[in-house]
Amino acid sequence: MSGRTGRHPGTRALGRGAAVLALVATAALIAGCASGAGDTTNGAVEYADVAGLPAAALPTMNKLEYQHARWSISVKDLDTGATVIDLDGDKMAEPGSFVKTYSVGAAWVKWGPDHTVTTPVKRSGTVTGGTLTGDLVLVGQGDLTMGGRTKPDGTVDFTDLDHNDANPLPGATLTKEDPLTGLNRLAAQVKASGIDRVNGDVVIDDRLFSGSLANEPITPILINQNLLDVLVTPGAPGQPATAALTPAVSPWKLVSTVRTVAAGGETDISDPEVSPEDPHTITVSGTIAADSAPALKVFVIRDPATFARTAFIEALQRAGVAVSADATAANAEASLADRSAVDALPDVATLTSLPLAEEATYVMKVSYNRGAQTLVCRLAAEAGDPTCKSGMSVLQKIWAQVGLDTKGAALIDGSGLEGNYITPENAVQIQSIMAARSDAARWKATMPILGEDGSLATVQAKSPAAGKVFAKTGTLLGGDSFNGRFRLSTKTLGGVMDTAKGRHFAFTIIMNQGLVSGIAGVFQANDDVGAVAAAIQQAY
Repeated sequence: MSGRTGRHPGTRALGRGAAVLALVATAALIAGCASGAGDTTNGAVEYADVAGLPAAALPTMNKLEYQHARWSISVKDLDTGATVIDLDGDKMAEPGSFVKTYSVGAAWVKWGPDHTVTTPVKRSGTVTGGTLTGDLVLVGQGDLTMGGRTKPDGTVDFTDLDHNDANPLPGATLTKEDPLTGLNRLAAQVKASGIDRVNGDVVIDDRLFSGSLANEPITPILINQNLLDVLVTPGAPGQPATAALTPAVSPWKLVSTVRTVAAGGETDISDPEVSPEDPHTITVSGTIAADSAPALKVFVIRDPATFARTAFIEALQRAGVAVSADATAANAEASLADRSAVDALPDVATLTSLPLAEEATYVMKVSYNRGAQTLVCRLAAEAGDPTCKSGMSVLQKIWAQVGLDTKGAALIDGSGLEGNYITPENAVQIQSIMAARSDAARWKATMPILGEDGSLATVQAKSPAAGKVFAKTGTLLGGDSFNGRFRLSTKTLGGVMDTAKGRHFAFTIIMNQGLVSGIAGVFQANDDVGAVAAAIQQAY
C-alpha cells in the first residue's frame, strides 16, 4: 500500500498485518452444528453450518467482500488433542507474514529463548601511548536491534505500528530509545580500553552472511534496522512543515518541501527518495494537515556496512577517540584478512544482543520482515552457509526433528512474501509443538494479543475475547486495476487462545482472495478475521 490512497499496487507482504479501525463487538455467539463448506450461488461460496464453527462467525465470512474468497480454518484442543473445527484445514493457502511463526519458531527451537549473540570490536596493530597503529574492526553478528530498542528493564521496546511499515501504512510511530545506543556503548569501551586515537581505518566486517529480501539487503549489521527515519511535523497552515532525519549520520541530509495545509486537509507525503543531484540527500514532498500528528516515513539504507562504519566513527569521536580515516569513505571490507584471522584478533569492545525471546517479540509483535529473514540467515550461517541460500532447508530440518510434518508447508522465505503456502493444520501443529515446550508461556507472549498490542492492538478491542487470543497476523495485498479495487491475497491469523469456558486451543484462520474497494476495507479485513477468532473464543 501507499500513503497515496488512489494507487493499487502489485502483490506485496505487509510487515504489519494490522488494522487501525476496530470492528464492533461480535453479536451473540452460538456454536454451529451440521457439516459442509457451504452453498454455491452464482459462482460465489456462502458458508453455512460448518461443523464446530460458531454461527456468529458466518455473517463475517459471508460478507460481500469475501463472496469469491476461500476461508480455511483449523482449530485443535491443546489439552485433549481433539480437532474442534476443520474447514479445508488440509488445503494449501497463502499465509503472508504468518510465515514468521516458522522462521522465528525454528530459531527458538534451535537456540532457546535466552540465546544471545555478541558483536565484537577487534583491533589489529599495536597500541602505544593511547594511539592504535592499526584498524578497528566491528564484526556484525546479526543483532536485530544493536541496543537501540532496549528499555530500562532490559526488554525490547516496540510501537504497535512499527517504523519498518511507515511507508505503506499511515500512523507508524518511533520508540523513544536512541538507535545509536549500541554503537555509543562500543565506542565508550574502545576509549576505556586505552585507545584515544586510531591511526588506521575503521571497518565493518559483514561477511557472516549476505542475503536479500524483496531487493533489500539482509546483512549481519543492523543500525536502526538499516533505516533512516523522516519525521514530518505540521506547522501553521500555508507554512512549510518541519522535517527531521534520524539517526543523524553523515553525510546524509534531508530536503523537505512538505507544506502545511488547513486542519482537516489532506496529509499526502511522498516516500523518501534520493535527490538526483546528490546520492546522500533524501527528499520528501507533499502536504500535511495542520491538525495532523507527526507523520513518519522511512528510507532504506542500501549499503548498511558503510552506513554503520560512519555511524561508528562518529560514535568514537563522541567518546573522545580520534580517527584519522575519512569518516564518510566506503567501507573497506576488501582490506580485511580472512574471517578466522579477524576472529583471532583481540577484542577491545563487545555488545551482547537482547535474548532471542526479546528479538522474537519484536519480530512477531510488529511483523518485522527483515528481522525474520535475518534469523533465517543466522541459522544458515551457523550451519556453515554464508549465502543464506540454505536457510529454508535448515528450518525444515529443525522442524522435522521436533515432529512437524514439514510436507504441510511450501516455503521460500522466512518473512511471508508472495509464494509461500501452508495448510492451516500444519500451522496448528507448530503451535501444538510450541505449546508442549517448557517455555511455552514465553513463546505465547511473543505474539500479538487481540485488542491489546502489536498488529492486533485495535482488532476486537471491545470484544470479550480481547486479551485472550495470542496470534500472528499475515497480509498479502495486491491490486485490481480492472475494477479499481484492492485484492487481499490473504488475511491470516493463527496462534493460541484461552477460551471463555477455560479451554486452550491452537488455531489458524486464513482468508484468501478478498476484494475491497479502498484502504479502509483492507484494515477492516484484519478486524473481520479477528471477529472470526473472537467468535470461536467466546463459543467454547
